Amino acid sequence: MLLVIQAVVSYRSVPRILNLLNALTGFSLGWVPHFTSVINWTLRLGLGLLKQVQPFSEPWLAIIDHSIDIGTKKALVVLRVPVVALSLRGSAIQLADCECIGLKICERVNGESIAQDLEGIFSQAGKPKAIIKDGDYTLQKGVRLWSEKQGLEIPVIADIGHTMATALKKQFEKTDAYQRFITLTSQGAKRLRQTELAFLIPPKLRSKGRFQSISTLGEWADKILDVFAVQGRAKKGSLLAKLRAALPGFLRLKPFIKGFANTAQVVSQVMEILKNKGLDPSHYEHCYRLSETLPKNSKVKKHLQQWLQQHRLIQQQLTELPLLVSSDIIESLFGNFKHIIERSPQADMNRTTLLIPALCGNLDKATITQALSHARHNDLEIWEKENIPYTVRKKRQTFFDRVESQKAGKI
Repeated sequence: MLLVIQAVVSYRSVPRILNLLNALTGFSLGWVPHFTSVINWTLRLGLGLLKQVQPFSEPWLAIIDHSIDIGTKKALVVLRVPVVALSLRGSAIQLADCECIGLKICERVNGESIAQDLEGIFSQAGKPKAIIKDGDYTLQKGVRLWSEKQGLEIPVIADIGHTMATALKKQFEKTDAYQRFITLTSQGAKRLRQTELAFLIPPKLRSKGRFQSISTLGEWADKILDVFAVQGRAKKGSLLAKLRAALPGFLRLKPFIKGFANTAQVVSQVMEILKNKGLDPSHYEHCYRLSETLPKNSKVKKHLQQWLQQHRLIQQQLTELPLLVSSDIIESLFGNFKHIIERSPQADMNRTTLLIPALCGNLDKATITQALSHARHNDLEIWEKENIPYTVRKKRQTFFDRVESQKAGKI
C-alpha cells in the first residue's frame, strides 16, 4: 500500500516490484499479492481512516474545498489541522500534518447540500475553531447555512492566495494595457518556440485561475525589460534583434509592465510570508508595510489591507500562535490524487476517491492496522453503492453488454 501511496507506484507495478525483490535480493515473501488485492487494501485503508474519525481535544481548523470536476462528479473534502501545526512545522504545513475528516461525492452542488454535508462531517469530528476556504460562492453559502443552523459564529478565514488573485484580477484584467500585454506575450511565445531563444518563452498561464500564478509573468516581463535596455539599434541577426522581432512593441508597454511587475512582486512577498509563517502581529506589520509600497489608488493595496485587518482580529480571537491562512495544502492533496487517477483509461470519480484520506497524516504500521480493522471488503461495496451509484465505466459496460442495443434504432 505504501508503494502506491508514498512511492506513487501503479497498482499493477506492485507485484512486479515484489517479485523482483524476491528474485534479486535477500528479501523474500512466501507469496505476492495480486494487484487487485492491493487496490482493495488501499481503499479499505482510506475508508477505515474516515470511519474512525473522532472529536479532537485540541483546538483545530477545518480546510474545505471541492476537487475539480472528474467525469460528472466532484468531491467535497474537509481536512483537520491542529492550530499548533504551523508553529510546530516552522514552515508551510504538509499533508502529514493533516487528517481527512470528511469526503463527500457530489454531482450537483449548492449551498444547502454543502451545509448538510458539513453537518454530518462535524457531528462526527467535532466543531472547528475556524474554517479556511477560498472565495467560492457555494462554499460560502454552505458554511453560512451550517453556522446559522448550529447557532454558532465560527470565524471564516479567506485563503490569502485566492484573495490576492481576485484583487489582481480586478485591478488588471479589464485594462487595455493588460490585454495588449497578454496578446503580445502569447504571440511572442509562438515565435520563440523551437528557436534558440526558446529559453526566454514567457510562463504559460492557466486558463482557469491564472491570477494565482501571475507573479511569474511579472518577473519574466521585468527581466525582458532589462534585456531590452540597450541603447541604439541591435545588430542585424543578433539574439537581441531576434528577441525584439518576436516581441514587437514590448518597450511601449514599459510603464504598465513596471507597475504590473511591482504589484506582482509585492503580492508574491506577502504570500510567501503568510503561507510559510502564518499571520501574527509581527507578520501583520511586515505585510502592511509591504502594502504601503503600492500606489495609492491600487485595488490590490485596498484588498490586501482590508484582508490583513479582518484576519488580524480573527487571529487575536483564536490564538496567540501564528494563524494558518492558506488552503494550499488541500490543493496539493487534490494534485496528488489527480496524479494517481490520471493513469485510468477513463478519468472518472469512482471508488478510487477513497485514496484521498490515505494521502494524509502519518501512515505507520499501527495506524494502518487500526484503519484496516475498521473497514472490511463488504464495507467498500456498501460505501460505493451509497456514494457512487454509477461511474462512466459501469455505464459503458452496461451499454456494450446489451447486444440488442447495438442494432440500429435500438439505442
